[in-house]
Amino acid sequence: MPDNQAKTLCVVGAGNMGHQIALQGALCGFQVYCNDINESTLRGAEEFARNWLAGRVQKGKMTAEEARAVSDRLIFTQDLDEAARHSDLVIEAIVEILEVKRKLFKRLDEICPAHTILATNSSYIVSSKLADAVARPDKVINMHFFNPALVMKLVEVVKGPHVSEETVEIVFEVCRALQKTPVRVNKEIYGFVVNRVFSAITKEACYLLDQGIASIEDIDIAVRNGLGHPLGPFELLDLTGIDLEYNVLMEKYQSTGNLNDKPSPALVERWAKGEYGRKTRRGFYDYNSK
Repeated sequence: MPDNQAKTLCVVGAGNMGHQIALQGALCGFQVYCNDINESTLRGAEEFARNWLAGRVQKGKMTAEEARAVSDRLIFTQDLDEAARHSDLVIEAIVEILEVKRKLFKRLDEICPAHTILATNSSYIVSSKLADAVARPDKVINMHFFNPALVMKLVEVVKGPHVSEETVEIVFEVCRALQKTPVRVNKEIYGFVVNRVFSAITKEACYLLDQGIASIEDIDIAVRNGLGHPLGPFELLDLTGIDLEYNVLMEKYQSTGNLNDKPSPALVERWAKGEYGRKTRRGFYDYNSK
């Protein structure tokens, strides 16, 4: 069991990010509740965990007993009260829409014990926009994991003006117990550190595509081979989700009114068709034959 103040985690949102964060927690000795309102999403998350653990056993990287212990620590439930009422730390990983998050945080504030930290995995929405929805603003914080959460080591921990030092310290301890590398972001800023750099690259990549300057494939090849990135910008958008990028950019545009913040035609076209990337088997690339 991790030697820190948080022993029980709750992850709200069982999508690609949420279920991997939850599984990582169980692998590292935490008792974890994974919650989602969508039954099929929750069942998919449970199936992913079961297959992932079975694969580790088959490869000899984990014993069957160890896999069972991890599975026993990971509970999937549609009941938010069951998931959150005993948790020391809640990690929200739901849709990137501010009002939806505010409603969830208000509900979590009613359910959770007074000491519980309420973290958002949001990649763009700063926690100060959620803090006034609860009676514990000093315990509301950004804890931003990267996709895929089972593999990527980095977690951005953002200290908004309302966040206590104690909260930051506990979240850092949890990150390390999760075998992650936390970085402290001292001030709230849109996109934090990594996504500000990523957004600049993807915006320019989409501009080049929209203007017909280069193809999807050639832009990705150029970035991989010229800049040394493991994935090109369109490959990465397909991995993280075109719908996520669209929602993030629309949230920004609606808050600023700046036309330069609107999603590019290339993103809008695919979002409108429901082609979100790997999770829908089609995005900038077609994955149906792979």
